[in-house]
Parts: sequence; structure tokens; C-alpha cells
Amino acid sequence: MEKAEVLARYMPEQAAPVIAKWIDYFQCEFKISKSRSTKLGDYRHPFRQTGHQISVNNNLNRYAFLVTTVHEFAHLLTWNEFQHKVKPHGSEWKSNYKKMMIPFLEQRVFPEDLEKAISTYLTNPSASSCTDLHLSRALKKYDSRGDHTRLEELDTHTVFRIKDGRRFKKGERLRKRYRCECLDNGNIYLFSPLAEVFIAETGT
Repeated sequence: MEKAEVLARYMPEQAAPVIAKWIDYFQCEFKISKSRSTKLGDYRHPFRQTGHQISVNNNLNRYAFLVTTVHEFAHLLTWNEFQHKVKPHGSEWKSNYKKMMIPFLEQRVFPEDLEKAISTYLTNPSASSCTDLHLSRALKKYDSRGDHTRLEELDTHTVFRIKDGRRFKKGERLRKRYRCECLDNGNIYLFSPLAEVFIAETGT
């Protein structure tokens, strides 16, 4: 099966041929990975007998998959140009990220709301799309929600649980995060407004 056909299962179909060309041009090993809680994607520069390696989580919606893929290819291009001489998410990477995103904006592969969020994000891209709440919120709209919800959608003092089963009570917002008490051990944790949580009953 052609690379573009496989990629089209995970990203907007019209974007797949461009990414397939990048994979061939840069002679990059591109891996669609299982879900990782600590990162959406990863880039590893050539080392000894290995070449460029990029991996992207398979559970991302098609637009988040493409945004993450472009993010990692911008790392690859920056490595080709500068190796270890620049910061991972410095001005060189930001410039390459903007440049590599342009073809997809020109093709209008994103819905209008996402296109606006990405254009705003491109004025000063950060280390991860997750750290930009506006873009992350826009991308998450296209997730398959299942039975979870976002923490910001819950009322203060609502009890919720996370994937590992621990229960928390939602507290006040402190700048960018919510202060939440773990009901299992009494400790306080800070959560992103976009954290995916499950409503829990206080008596369970």
C-alpha cells in the first residue's frame, strides 16, 4: 500500500501526499505509535546507523495528527540545517514550522475555526500545541469524546476521576490551571483546563 494511502487514514486526505513526499525526501523512518500520555509525537535525529525518525500517536484526531506531524518535521529540517547549534524550539524551529505549515493552510485542509487558531498560533509557536490553550481547545473539538469531559466544563467542587481511578474535587483556577484536591490522599494537584476527566459520584 502506498504511503499516502496509509497516512490518509490518520490525517486529512489531501495532506497525505505532501507528508509522503517529505518522508521520501528526507529518508525518514515514520512510525505511527500507540498512545503515549507524555507526548503526542517525537523526533530523533540521525545517530550512528539510524537516520531521521519520527513517531506520532495513533489516537490523535486527523487534524491533531497533521499538526503534530508538521511539528516533528520542523525539528527534522532544523536539525539538517543547524544540528545541535540551536535550541530545540528556538527561532529557527519556529521559522521552519511556519514554513512547513503553509502548504496545508493554502490547501485549506483545516476547518475554518482550526485554520484561524493555527494562524494565530503561528505568530509565535510554542514547544507543544498542547501548551497553547486556544489551539489545543480548537483541536480537541474534533476528538471522539467517548464518556469523558474536559475539566473546564465542570462546576467548581465537582468530583471527578482520571484514567488511573483517582478521585479529585475541582477547585479554583490559579492562572492557567485548576487547583484540585485528591480525595484519595488529600494532596493538591494542578490540572490543565483541557484535562480529560470522568464525572464521579462522591459515594463511590
